[in-house]
Amino acid sequence: MKYTTPARALADKLAALGDGTRRRAQLLRSQAPYNAARPPIGLFLAESGAFFEPILRHTRAPLQVPAAATRKVVILLPGFATHPLRMRYMARKLEEAGHKVKRWGMGYNFGPTEENFEFLSRRVAAVHERYGQEVVLVGWSLGGIFAREIAKRHPQLVEKVVTMGSPFSHTPYSNNVWRIYQLITGHSVEKPPVEARLNEKPPVETVALWSPRDGVVAARSACGCVGERDRAIALRCSHMGFSNSAEAILAVAAELERS
Repeated sequence: MKYTTPARALADKLAALGDGTRRRAQLLRSQAPYNAARPPIGLFLAESGAFFEPILRHTRAPLQVPAAATRKVVILLPGFATHPLRMRYMARKLEEAGHKVKRWGMGYNFGPTEENFEFLSRRVAAVHERYGQEVVLVGWSLGGIFAREIAKRHPQLVEKVVTMGSPFSHTPYSNNVWRIYQLITGHSVEKPPVEARLNEKPPVETVALWSPRDGVVAARSACGCVGERDRAIALRCSHMGFSNSAEAILAVAAELERS
């Protein structure tokens, strides 16, 4: 058994840290292609208003989601750098309608790796086995990319995919946060550390919810083209609003009824 001294272990950690810093510095110098689409900066700045939604909803009448005619098993997948708790209100409302809603099981979403793709595959398989029915994957932003890719790998486990403001079409630069994404993950948006063809439609029903008011992901990226999804539905919420706005929750509930 090979023994690594504490000094050697520290040197290895410092070397890895240096490599990561250099890689991120290089990524910061990268430029978006000429055809990249970006939402207006005004919409991007307006996204901050979504953080007040948990307070503002108490000033309105409680949201009533119609009771489900057919109860579904749903897994919610959070957006980039967000935690499943950000989708807790949506989960609660869908459960009040009669659906069984599960978390994805990985905490914060800090980007794709083969390890978390494998974990999510096992998670979907376990939920499928436990409840004895195909699972509906509902993914917000990057979570929708995960949902599409898992459905491609395991279509026998998935009934339907619903994406919400997910950047699966056009170019991976068609958003206002690609630099932040690269800085955090340490890889280019063009070269994720997993095998994925983002615009390729999963072999299950796939619906894209998008919004012209999205200040993070460009509409053409989240809407997609014919052949990249089965249907696209326009909402009027912000990007952050996909996780908890009444409009988005009702749209997801309606899609569960269509399954």
